[in-house]
Amino acid sequence: MSVSTVADAPPPLPAAASTGDRAPDHRGSWVPNGAMIATRFMELRKRRGLMAALILVNIGIPVVFLTFRLLAHAIAPHSYGPAGGYEIFSSMVAGVLFVFGFIVAATLGCTAGSVDLSEGMFRHLVVTGRSRLALYLARIPAGLAIIVPMVAVGFTIVCTVCVLAAPTHLEYDGVTVPPGLSQSAFDSWASDHAEAVVCNFNINFGPDNPNAAEIMNVLNNTACQNHPGGPVKIGPGGSQTQPQPTQAQIETVARLMAAQDYSDYAGRFTSPSISLMIKSGLWIELYATVGFLVGLGLSSLMGQRTVPVILLIVLEIVLTPLLSHSPINHLINVQRALVGIAVTHMEPGGLPSVFGGDHGGGGTGVVENTTVAICVVVGWVLVWSILGAWRMVKRDA
Repeated sequence: MSVSTVADAPPPLPAAASTGDRAPDHRGSWVPNGAMIATRFMELRKRRGLMAALILVNIGIPVVFLTFRLLAHAIAPHSYGPAGGYEIFSSMVAGVLFVFGFIVAATLGCTAGSVDLSEGMFRHLVVTGRSRLALYLARIPAGLAIIVPMVAVGFTIVCTVCVLAAPTHLEYDGVTVPPGLSQSAFDSWASDHAEAVVCNFNINFGPDNPNAAEIMNVLNNTACQNHPGGPVKIGPGGSQTQPQPTQAQIETVARLMAAQDYSDYAGRFTSPSISLMIKSGLWIELYATVGFLVGLGLSSLMGQRTVPVILLIVLEIVLTPLLSHSPINHLINVQRALVGIAVTHMEPGGLPSVFGGDHGGGGTGVVENTTVAICVVVGWVLVWSILGAWRMVKRDA
């Protein structure tokens, strides 16, 4: 008779882990994780109309303008100057990229702060148990991952064309001048080209200037094709109304004019320097970042996109240029509190003043020191971010 054996029964499964042994649930954390940021990024990137508008403004405008300049110069080089150079770079950065970079960044921020509400998705996000603060904070890196590279691409295109298509000589007040001269070398050059300097360069002097009589005599009696003084003036009977200036007097006045204009000449280049391009790129990226964060907070606070976008465009296009031009006694603190004026104060040297105001204390606009400007920028970012996050936390689902 055979005997069968039975395998030992497997050990009993352990009892279900108690609630205290479960892995902690991080959904309530206020720190957004990578998946939340990636979701917000895809949510913005898939809005094709918005992305097309951002690309058109940030990249399309510089590309179209520079392409037209390149073609015009290639077809008619005597009528149209080079497409690149310092002058084109400074006007594009201060006149286009700075202003429109803020506007498109603010538009993206307003969209990021209101898209969940406008599409009815806010309730579905809340019921997942995710922290509302984390939902707000996830929009910051997601939006910056879009706007920062986009501004950088447009700026890189401008830098590339302005360097590669820069003019080979420097035109200053209609005269071809060697670039990068020291003050003594510029004075020597002016002496060697005295007639051209006297006929084209600018000079400011008052009646109390000890050289006023000599300057007026030279300006009025030096023959120039494009100078209001014109040829030597002859009085009744064939006598000169003023003595004809000697060559030594013309050279002396030319050196005076060169000395007065040197600071302006020293800021002119055939092409932008590497340090100026780096500083300018960081500067416009700073303003674009501020625009995005302000737009994000304002739209989250108001719960919509259209009105915040309009308000920020009016702020940038109307109020900031209007209030930056000259100080108003009773509104000076309000003027200094505008973020556009504060960022303009941080503008790199070598660029024309944005909005026609003051940067670095060198103009007639609103003046503020660097510490105040930094505090204003930080204050705008913190205040609007806090208000936007607070409204999202308190909003009914």
